[in-house]
Amino acid sequence: MQAEVRLRVMRLISFDAEVSSRQVADAVGISSGSAYYILAALVDKGFVKLSNFKKNPRKGSYAYILTPKGIREKSLLTVHFIKRKRQEFEDLRREIEALEHDAKFFIGEERTSEEKSD
Repeated sequence: MQAEVRLRVMRLISFDAEVSSRQVADAVGISSGSAYYILAALVDKGFVKLSNFKKNPRKGSYAYILTPKGIREKSLLTVHFIKRKRQEFEDLRREIEALEHDAKFFIGEERTSEEKSD
């Protein structure tokens, strides 16, 4: 789950480098503290570079920029995410097929019982 949240954060900042940690929290569905922690960890690991806006009147504004290392990590996380979701999809497909088979079996059994009682 943590890898999925990291991927969502990395995807978000790759689309909008000027996003605030509060906006990250809202978009990803995590607390502001968690968003700050994840962003700080991404910076510490060298996946994201934190840049100050030079010409921004709000001097406290920052941009989160994926580094080449961060782009690679995002790509790896994406590949793993897709593999995991495909497996989940196949598992759900098999479960649905089994449930449909069971439903058809029981519906067929009910019809046979009704026919015998008539």
